[in-house]
Amino acid sequence: MDALTWFGLFAVSAMLLCYAFEDRSHWFVLGFSAACAFGSLYGFLQGAWPFGVVEAIWAGVALRRWILRAHSG
Repeated sequence: MDALTWFGLFAVSAMLLCYAFEDRSHWFVLGFSAACAFGSLYGFLQGAWPFGVVEAIWAGVALRRWILRAHSG
């Protein structure tokens, strides 16, 4: 596997891990947002721009959720 494939594997693995633990802390929501941003970058770098666009949107949605959760309590 090349470096780009490893990066993609890291990004989607981090997304899965952070999503699984979102209920434990709002920091996992931020981690999910960052992992989605990495997934978006991976999509664009490997030439799958629709994947990159969708992951960028997910990163924004998760960032908004983190902001709301971090300031709610």
